Amino acid sequence: MYPFQRTGALRLQDWLRAVAAGSVLTVAALAALAAGNARAAQDWPQRPVSVVVPFPAGGSTDTIARMLTAPLNEKLGQPFVVDNKPGATGAIGATFVKRAPADGYTMLVASIGVFAVNPFLQKNLGYDPVKDFDLLTVAVRAPNVLVVNPQFPANNVQELVAHMKKNPGKVSFASSGAGSSDHLTAALFWQKTGTDGLHVPYKGGAPAISDLLAGQVDVSFQNINAVLQHIRTGKLKALAVTADKRPAVLPDVPTMAEAGVKEVEVYSWQGVAAPRGLPADVKTRLHGALVGALNDPKMRQKLSENGFEVVANTPEQFSQFEAQELQRWKTVIEKGRIVLD
Repeated sequence: MYPFQRTGALRLQDWLRAVAAGSVLTVAALAALAAGNARAAQDWPQRPVSVVVPFPAGGSTDTIARMLTAPLNEKLGQPFVVDNKPGATGAIGATFVKRAPADGYTMLVASIGVFAVNPFLQKNLGYDPVKDFDLLTVAVRAPNVLVVNPQFPANNVQELVAHMKKNPGKVSFASSGAGSSDHLTAALFWQKTGTDGLHVPYKGGAPAISDLLAGQVDVSFQNINAVLQHIRTGKLKALAVTADKRPAVLPDVPTMAEAGVKEVEVYSWQGVAAPRGLPADVKTRLHGALVGALNDPKMRQKLSENGFEVVANTPEQFSQFEAQELQRWKTVIEKGRIVLD
C-alpha cells in the first residue's frame, strides 16, 4: 500500500513532491558518480598494469605480450608488466583475470586455446570466454606449418597422405599438448584426408620440436615462427602451410589447398582482453594504444620477419571472430572425439 493510501498518511501531492526531491538527489548522486568515473578513466593508468600470460615464458603468446609492453609503456605512461600464470592449457591464468577488478589494471594476452578451445575440452572450466571478458583486439595471427623430420619418407603432402593410408595410426604427430592449435590442426587434417595419425602430446612446443628434430616423432603442425629457422637451415622439411596464401617468409612452401587438401586453413592467434566491465573510456584508450603499437611500421616489420601477421581489429570484430572459432573447433573436437589426455 502506497503512503497516500494509508490512514493519516501524507497527501498524494506531498508524497509526489517528496519522491521528486529524492529523485533530484538520486540523479545528482548518479551524475557525481559518473563524473568521478570519467575523471578516473581520463587519469588511467596511475600505476603499473599487469599483463597476464597464461603460459610459460618463451612461447608465442609470451613473445607477443612482451613485444607490446614497451610501446604501451611509452604511449600510456605507466609500466605494463608481464605476469606468467601457466597451467591447465591457459585456464588458470584466464580464471585469474576473470576474477580481477575491471579497472584497467589487469589484462590478458592469450591464444586460440583460451578463447575458443578450452570450453569443449575442460570440465568445470573456471571462466567463460564469451561472458567473462571484454575483448579488445586480436593482435596477430600466424599459420601453422606442416613439418617433418628430414629422414621421413615424404617430400610433399600427397606422399605423406599416401604413407599414412598404408600405415594407419602409425605416423606420429607431435603437439605442444592436447587441445593446442597444432593438435587440433592435425585432427582437422586427418578428418579432411581420411587418415589417422598417432597423437604425441608434449608439455609445450619446445620439447615437441626437440623430439621432431631428433627423429623421435615424425610430423608436426607447428606455429611458423617456432620452426622457421629450422626450416631455413634444413633441419626440418616444410610440406605445406595452413594459410590462405603463401607467407612471405616461406614463399616456396605451398598452402594446404595448393597441396590438394582443402578446408585446412588454420591460424594460431593471440588476442588481448580484460575483465568484463572495463570502463568505456579505459577500453577506448587501451584499444587505441594496442592498435597503435601493432600498426607501428617497425613493429609490423619485426612481427612479419617472424611469420606473424598483424590483425589489430576492433572489439566487435574480435567478438564475431571468436564466435566463428568456437563453432569451428567445437565441430572438430566432437567429430574427432578429442579429449584431454
